[in-house]
Amino acid sequence: MDDGETVEWSELPKELLPTIGKNLDTRIDIVRFRSVCNTWRSSIPLFHSKSPRFPLIFPSPYPAPTPLRALAYLCQSTIYRLQSLNPSSTSSNKAWLIKVEQDSNSGGKFRLFDPISNRRTRCPNKTLNLFDFRVVELTKAYTLRYQVRAGSSTSANEIEQVLSVCDISIFGVNKVVMFPNSPWTNVNASAAFVIFSDGKLGFAKSGDEELILVDRESFDYDDIIVYKGQFYVINSLGIVSWIDHSSLKLVQFLPPLCGLGSQKHLVESCGALYVVDRYLDKERRRVENDAFYMGGEDCAKSIGFKVYRFDEEWGRWELKESLGDRAFVLGNDCCFSVMAKELSGYKRNCIYFTDQNETRVFSLEDNSVGYL
Repeated sequence: MDDGETVEWSELPKELLPTIGKNLDTRIDIVRFRSVCNTWRSSIPLFHSKSPRFPLIFPSPYPAPTPLRALAYLCQSTIYRLQSLNPSSTSSNKAWLIKVEQDSNSGGKFRLFDPISNRRTRCPNKTLNLFDFRVVELTKAYTLRYQVRAGSSTSANEIEQVLSVCDISIFGVNKVVMFPNSPWTNVNASAAFVIFSDGKLGFAKSGDEELILVDRESFDYDDIIVYKGQFYVINSLGIVSWIDHSSLKLVQFLPPLCGLGSQKHLVESCGALYVVDRYLDKERRRVENDAFYMGGEDCAKSIGFKVYRFDEEWGRWELKESLGDRAFVLGNDCCFSVMAKELSGYKRNCIYFTDQNETRVFSLEDNSVGYL
């Protein structure tokens, strides 16, 4: 082949296509792969016949009030980085973030959320054609909800039946993670861990009837993450443990962090594991487990953060004075890292988070907390 000769993607040997397609882990990549031409579309299915389909029926963390007769569901949302392929001359070509969840109660329509505050948002142009954007999946987030009927609809009209269904978030749940989860995953092989507001750690697999407690002696877990294909959990003392989900045994991964903050967050950035230690202006209040807890918000405010990176070579935590060009996002249901200079509205060396339902930003440059 001459150096200047080009080959159309659609002309690749057919026997290579299934091998390439089965190495794609996100649905958006598979959709794009299948959209190249008829040959590519027929080379792989859209997903495994037994892959997870959300929302998934999930063991209820608490007994639901009898009048509701509600089932608990595990819901999934995905955070994407979007960048226009054809920006106008007057607009910036920086990318932006959006959180997307497919709403099974409205015929499969998609709901859009702000990735930091988790508030509902709308597309400025009312429609969002993903073929007009360069789309990158950053991470997935999970929540537990009760799906209840508003009254007892007996209508034969499918639309009226759909409108009678609503989702209620299950209070008392701080974090949910699930792994493995890809279009090629058999849902029966997936496991989910739940961290409750009172610090307990729960576990369930698809099809289980009950959610069980993993550690009945410790009730001070702050965060959990899937890192390099393993579950890792951190408690309020800064002890990081990995979880063997077959035996449900916790193995201390590292020496304690010894951070003096009130709440610990786990973040993966550029392949490395970080702990973000959050400092509050008063003692943190743990909320007792209650499926429909409607009490007041914890009045404690965030006044600062410290960031630690795990040094794999030396097996220790290193205090980081700067995030460089990156920014961390501590969302309500997931934490992740972004390259700030590529995104509209984000600044380098900052941590974005919510406090009392308000979005705020902490700058490691001058240790200041500000509003967006």
